[in-house]
Amino acid sequence: MGLIRTLLRTASACAALAATALATAPGVAAQGAWKPDRPVTVVVPYSPGGGTDALARHVSKELARIWGQNVVVENTPGADGLIGSRRVIDAKPDGYTLLVQLPSLTLNRHLPGFKGADPSAQLIPISMFATLAGVVVVNSAIPGNTLPEVVRHCRTAAQPCSYGTTENIARLQGQMLAVDLPSMVVVNYKGGGQLITDLVGNSVNMALMGYTAVIPYQQSGKLRIVMSAGRKRSPVLPDVPTAAESGYPQLEAETWYGLFAPLGTPQAVIDGVAAAVRDAVKEETYLKSIAILGASPVGNTPAEFAARVREDGERFGDLVRRFPIQ
Repeated sequence: MGLIRTLLRTASACAALAATALATAPGVAAQGAWKPDRPVTVVVPYSPGGGTDALARHVSKELARIWGQNVVVENTPGADGLIGSRRVIDAKPDGYTLLVQLPSLTLNRHLPGFKGADPSAQLIPISMFATLAGVVVVNSAIPGNTLPEVVRHCRTAAQPCSYGTTENIARLQGQMLAVDLPSMVVVNYKGGGQLITDLVGNSVNMALMGYTAVIPYQQSGKLRIVMSAGRKRSPVLPDVPTAAESGYPQLEAETWYGLFAPLGTPQAVIDGVAAAVRDAVKEETYLKSIAILGASPVGNTPAEFAARVREDGERFGDLVRRFPIQ
């Protein structure tokens, strides 16, 4: 009996060692990553139909396929994304309620009159799934094919030119542009739908916004893109100069789109979602879908994304001190 017990203990120890080796072997960690066993809600804190909503739905579709679970996109707009962000901050930190956010998340705490806790400090960055440069777009009745030409027109126009915004980053850029064009009127909108309507009707003359919403009106000739806010020219707009090329490097604004989880979410869950995002952004259907919108895939690690969030928070804080948002 003693020999049998010894053999059993030896077999058990070998099995444990084998399991440990298998768990640490290349490729196995990804296979054993956390996966949901019921539907996941992805909160988009902006109105449906815009670029953020479209990109969120494309990545959610791939995550649903990877996980074998429904991924429900929930639009919760209001207060520059703070209402939807609060919805996720207050959710159970278990990976089943995630948030899509943009760089404007890092700007909120720097705004005059902002009260309460910094939302970016109450969320865990998981992974960026796309980047997209904004564009400066003008009504086709406004003369000029480049931003400097539009600015020259606005300086001598009988009526002050107006610049529409829908979120805090665009408002900050409006303040920066107003330094060169003091007569410009900045008009703040609650959503992109009404801004587009007013741009097409020339009630507001220009705006910096996502390319996605502009596409049909650019193609019909009702609106004209005069600048890309990316660091390099967009592959879908190869003839449109960048902010630096236009002489306005301060207007450079590459928007990232990323997933966040509530503070307290286990690291294993964060890593599991990040791994799924990295797989999702490699899928051909996803790549084709976002390319049409002018976006590029990312899929970085939680640590890399967290570093970018910190960097943007510091940069925007400095800009707001130099160009206060009214």
